[in-house]
Amino acid sequence: MLSRTADSLYWLSRYLERADYLARILEVASRLAGLPNVDTPEGKGTNEWESALATAGCLDLFRSHYTEANAETVTEFLAFSDKNPSSIRQCIEIARFNARAVRTAITSAMWESINGAWLDLHATDVGAIAPSGRQQFLDWVKDISLRFDGSAYRTMLRDEGYYFSRLGTFVERADNTARILDVKYHVLLPEKSSIGGGLDYSQWAAILRGVNSLTAYHWVYRDSLKPWLIAELLILKPEMPRSLRSCYQNLVVNLDLLADDYGRQGPAQRQARAIALKLEQCKIEDIFAVGLHEFIQTFLADNGHVGAAIAEQYLI
Repeated sequence: MLSRTADSLYWLSRYLERADYLARILEVASRLAGLPNVDTPEGKGTNEWESALATAGCLDLFRSHYTEANAETVTEFLAFSDKNPSSIRQCIEIARFNARAVRTAITSAMWESINGAWLDLHATDVGAIAPSGRQQFLDWVKDISLRFDGSAYRTMLRDEGYYFSRLGTFVERADNTARILDVKYHVLLPEKSSIGGGLDYSQWAAILRGVNSLTAYHWVYRDSLKPWLIAELLILKPEMPRSLRSCYQNLVVNLDLLADDYGRQGPAQRQARAIALKLEQCKIEDIFAVGLHEFIQTFLADNGHVGAAIAEQYLI
């Protein structure tokens, strides 16, 4: 397979996964903003809309264009703005561009899902979407991702094109899960609060609903919401499709299948396997001993290195 074809398949999946993630981030911010405010010990409340920008990694860019982070400005910036290269609109644009570039490498069902979404988006007057219609728009974005992912899983030939598509999905999903978990501990949790002490657990429910994991939590633990169990679910439980461990199990499988096709292993396989082994052997007590925020920051850096290794090994 040509490297440019592999690159387009990889980034097609990454950008659609990112659009889904941004929709979930906006949904979580909206839920958190509707909850009673939990003040910090210094008497300063948290800004859930600013935390959404920090989680998406574009707070500085936002501040260069807007003066206040609120529902209107953050939704505009993360969902529709041309000034944000990773807005939902831009993600769908780039995904469709990549899909068109590899039209013969994807199935008709995959093409119809992304092209139909692109056409619908261009036919929509985003400026006319009322606040009451925001949730419907976010649900539409999540539905696009589900339809595309389902089309790929059910209709794509299991060859190197499929493997590159899966790599893009799981590298992006691992990054997104880590960031959405970090928003609670790093941004919402006051620095002087002990973990589990005085936390508003309705905030945790909002986080879990944002990643469709609230029911899964109760199935696995059959217990009330506990921060360390939520962290364990989203980091270490292989049964949870969005967990970091599950993402890396899938990355290792698809990288090994590529290695079999090409007849050799490389840095991408070794790095992904090392992270997967670390997550398999790790316990939640070890993570909290280090510090959850510190663990997540290390993971994000390592995940970025895996993405760079995949690009250098296969896509350049």
